[in-house]
This record gives sequence, C-alpha cells and structure tokens, in this order.
Amino acid sequence: MPVTTRRDGATAYVTLDFPPVNAIGRETRQGLLDALGWIAGEPGLERVILSGAGRAFAAGADAREFDGPALEPHLPEVIAGIEACAVPWIAAIHGPALGGGCELALACRYRIAAPGAQIGLPEVTLGVVPGAGGTQRLPRLVGLASALDMIATGKPAPAALALEIGLVDELAEDPLFAAAEINHERLSTRVALGDLPGPDADDAAVSAAQAQAEKRMRGQTAPLRAIDLVAASATTPLAEAQQAERAAFLELRQGAQAKALRHIFFAERATKAPDGLKAAAPVDVKRAVVVGGGTMGAGIAYALLNAGIAVTLLETDAEGVARAGANVERIIAAALTRGLIDPAKAEASRAAFTATVDYGQAADADIAIEAAFESMEVKQQVFGKLEAAMRPGAVLATNTSYLDVNDIAAVLADPTRLVGLHFFAPAHIMKLLEIVRGAASSDTALATGFALARRLRKLPVLAGVCDGFIGNRILARYREAADTVMMDSANPWEIDEAMVAFGYPMGPYEAQDLSGLDIAHANRRRQDATRDPARRYIPIADRMVEEGRLGKKVGVGWYRYPGGGGKVVDPLVEDLAREEAHFAGVTRRDISQDEIRERLVLAMINEAAAILDEGIAQSAADIDVVTVAGYGFPRWRGGLMHHADTLGASAILARLRSFAEEDPVAWKPAALIERLAAEGKSFAGA
Repeated sequence: MPVTTRRDGATAYVTLDFPPVNAIGRETRQGLLDALGWIAGEPGLERVILSGAGRAFAAGADAREFDGPALEPHLPEVIAGIEACAVPWIAAIHGPALGGGCELALACRYRIAAPGAQIGLPEVTLGVVPGAGGTQRLPRLVGLASALDMIATGKPAPAALALEIGLVDELAEDPLFAAAEINHERLSTRVALGDLPGPDADDAAVSAAQAQAEKRMRGQTAPLRAIDLVAASATTPLAEAQQAERAAFLELRQGAQAKALRHIFFAERATKAPDGLKAAAPVDVKRAVVVGGGTMGAGIAYALLNAGIAVTLLETDAEGVARAGANVERIIAAALTRGLIDPAKAEASRAAFTATVDYGQAADADIAIEAAFESMEVKQQVFGKLEAAMRPGAVLATNTSYLDVNDIAAVLADPTRLVGLHFFAPAHIMKLLEIVRGAASSDTALATGFALARRLRKLPVLAGVCDGFIGNRILARYREAADTVMMDSANPWEIDEAMVAFGYPMGPYEAQDLSGLDIAHANRRRQDATRDPARRYIPIADRMVEEGRLGKKVGVGWYRYPGGGGKVVDPLVEDLAREEAHFAGVTRRDISQDEIRERLVLAMINEAAAILDEGIAQSAADIDVVTVAGYGFPRWRGGLMHHADTLGASAILARLRSFAEEDPVAWKPAALIERLAAEGKSFAGA
C-alpha cells in the first residue's frame, strides 16, 4: 500500500510508503483520502503525524502521469481535506519534500524537519507551476519575497533556511518523535494556512523575480506564470487564486516545454551502465591517480576528493607540482567559502591529496585518470609510465576530448585496462561524463567508469570511438556551420544573438572566447592531414589566432574585453570576415536570425543522426543528455534529438536537401534521416 496508517493512543500516524521517493501518484492520493476517512471514524485523536517511509518525505508528483489526463482523486482535494480535518496534522519531514510533497506539508498545521531535509516547489524546472495551492499557501507562510525566490527558480530550501524563513516550525533529529511531543494545546491553536490573509504586496520582489527569470530561464514560460500566480496571492481570494493556479498547471503540463523538460528529466535518470555490464564487477576505487594538474586535472582531483577518494596527482616537475597543489587548494577554498563543504570536509580533502613527480607513488592506486596535454605522443608516454608503475588490476582512463582511444591503448601491454573518461570543464561542477568504450576496453574497466560516475554524481553516457566522441563531434559541426554563416552573411555577435534567443546561455563565439581560440586552433591543425579536400574550409578563426586574438584570457578574441570586464563588439572582426570572403570570392548576403538558427541547429542534428547511426551513441536520449548537460543546449527544448523530433525527419530532410544544393558535402543528409523520413519514424525510436 502506498499509504499506511496506525494509531498509538491519541496520535494517528499516516505514512507515505511508496519508496524510494514516495512519488504522489493516483494510488497515493487515494490512500490519503482513505486515511482521512479512517481518521474521521477514530474518536479521541489529538494529532495526525504525516511522514514518509525510507529516505524521503515525498519527492513530488509522479511525472509519468502528466502525459495523460489528470486522474482522480486530484491533489487539491487531498490538500483541502487535510487542511479542513478536525484533527490537526503535523508534517514530520526528512529527506526531500518537493512539489506535491511540499504542498502536503503546507496543508499541515505544523511542520518539523530533520537537519538534512530539502523542502521546495521545483515545478518550474519541469515546465509547470505548483498545482495544489503551493503558489498561494507558501507566500502566506513565508512572505512574498521568499516564496518568489523558491517558486520562480524551483530552488529548494535546506532545513536551516526553511527554519529561518518560517517554512518549518522547528528542526529535530527525529521529527516523528518531536511531532509526538508537541503540546496539544499549542497544536490546537494553530491556524490553517488557507485561513490566513494573503501576504503583503511586494512590487520590488516581483520585479526582481521577473528580471531574474528573463535572465536565467530565458524563453521559458512556467517561471513567469508562477511569478504572476504568487503575486496574485497578495490581492486575490484563495479560492479564486487556486482555480487560476490549477488551470495554469493543467494547461502547462500538456505544453511543448513541459513535455521536453519531462523527457530530459527521465533521460538523465536513465543514464546508467548498459545491461551488458551488469555481470561485471567494478574495481572498488579507494585511491586514484590524476595525471596533470591544470584546470581540468585539478577539477577531476577535487571531484574525487569530494567523493572520499584519496588522490595522488602526478606532474612533470616541481613547478607543476606547486601549480597543481595551488589549483586544487583554490577549488577547496572556494567550496568552503560558498558553504558547499564544511571545514572538516576541507581538511579531510587536503589530507587525502598529494602532488608529486614520482610515478612510483601510483603503485597502490585503483584507477589512474590522465588529464595531460591533448597530444597523442604525450598521452602514450604517460600511459607507458602508468602501466609500469601500477598493479595489473588497476583501471587506466584517459580524459582525451578528441584523440583516438584505441591508438592510446595500443602502447599498453594490456589494452583492456583502458577506458575513456571524458570530463567537462570545470570537472568538479559539470555533470556530464562521456564513458568511451575502446575496441579492447574490458567490461571491468567500463563498469568501473560507470560506478565512479555514480560516486561523483555525474551523468554517464556511453560513447564509441571517433574524433570528438558524441559531444565534441557535434560541437565541431556546430562551429563549422557558424563559421560558414560568418563568412557568407553575418557577424559573430549576430550569430551569438541568434543562438542565445534559441535558448543557449551564450553563442558559439562568446563560448570560444571563454575557452580560448588556441584550443580549437590546435585541434584544427591536428585534423589537417585527414581533412576532406572537397570540404569547404573557413580560415577566419586561424587568422584570429595568428593575430594573437586568443579570447578573454588576453582581453581580445571575437569580442574585446576592456579592462577584463564585459564584452564589446569589435569592428575589426567584421573587417577580417569580409576580407576573407573577398579572397574566397564570396558575395555576402543578408541573413535572418531565424535562418542562422535553422542552419546551426540542422547542422548539429545531421551530425548527431550520423553519430547515432554509426553506433557512437547508444540512443537519441543519450545525445539529448550530452547536448544539454555538456554543451548548453536549452533544457526546455529537451535536447537536440528531442527537438529534432518536434521538427520531424521529413521536414529536416527537405531543408538539408535545400542547403545541399549550395554545398553538397557539408549538407549531405545523414542516411538515418533519409530512412526515418521514408518510414515516418522518430529519432527516439531509431
């Protein structure tokens, strides 16, 4: 049963019992209504204590129900019954109380949370608004500003903050015990939140929330609708406002954005080791080696330390050792300052970290992760030393972004030990981890990669071997399409504006300025020998590097950064593009923002279709996770391939064929797109 009940004297216990997260589906809602009926037939009760079994109070509604019609009984009916119950309810909260779980807690007269609880209304992150009174009861309890901060961002409140703003009444290590000890007279005087007057109006808080939503959740509908609903709590009667809230919830949950956000939510939850690895036992990683102490290596080292894994970082000389130590310490200090770790955790990480030039100190490590310079020669040398120093059962991993994992493994006596673990910078923050299966990679090495991803709280996606794997291969085509548009039609800032309007946090040229133009330049030089001579090459970025315009780190790239501050457009870049177009005999033309977006997005879809068809990616959903979690594709569009399915294979094919008339090499439609269009199928089903 998803809801269980019992009585102990004058106390009734109602437990949400649908592990692991006690999602509030139809059976749970019916169980709560049944509990209300049971309580009505139990004389002499003084309190009802509502709690969740297992590790959660309730982590929200069962989102799988959202794809169909709303099923009775509805949560607002349950909430109203709890709030109107003659016997006061107490919410004893541990773990997450999110969405409908938070709304259940708001229906109770009193709320007690364990120190590790998280309470919030994250519905906007799934493209909807709270649908059972959350936008109206929360501001009555904590005020308009605090309610806006939580609801419009979807950001949950940790227990300490919940106590500070008045969301919970007290904290207790054992909320159930504390709930049973509350004085009956005190409890009986508590007023239901629905009976309280609306909060004071706060136009400044509303304006600030709207500005933040426009900036950080650009293009999304739900946050602005949620802000309007919360603001209405100050002026609109509860019953009327709840009707408006429910109508908005039901409307939004069937919309394209909510469907896309649900898709990526479930796609991320599904990232796990393939079924074929179930029998493989991963190496138990207690000690790790990281080779290279630059930005990437230091981030990987910190991520490992934060997961309780001891780290030995190998560098080439004393200067590198000192730099690596400083880089790791900088991350630890920043995490401490931001409250992400406590002083004890910081000291434990420092104690578990060593930087050295001595490969002999890798002897007892369980895994080595190479994050050295992106050079085949360098990486092969590193793995030769690691194999000589480490025990035979230890896993070897390369963090290469582009290079052939099989060529790296070729220098090993036992190439089955090698697997690709492609982290994304900054490695201690970015959630994506591409796990690259080499031709010889053993199931043990792969299973270890997936197990490590779980410990690091990463989203692991299996990738095959090719230049750039999944994400960087798509990124290369994206940049090539952007460069072609720049040569033929538009300035970099116009292209950036088009893609920001599409939903990217920044356009391709601002992103290059942040990473450094020399990185992409080095990769182009690596590809010179194998580049298709029939494929059009745009040399503008090469000219930028030749002129020392390496990006923000030197104050000038595609943009200028005066004083190291914000970016400003640079007419010299436009002149350079026009000059190269003249040399190439290109007559530049005007182009609309819509066409810019179409060309760049279709270029990525075409490349992704080839990646899927070749088996480099295992599924369209994996490509969605990679593009959203690693490359800034707008989450509310569901990922690249989900967006492709909203366009349809036939429509995509028609546009690709149109573009192929001007460039049959770059725009040749992927075979998968042709098949799907002919068969009327989707990428999701490919």
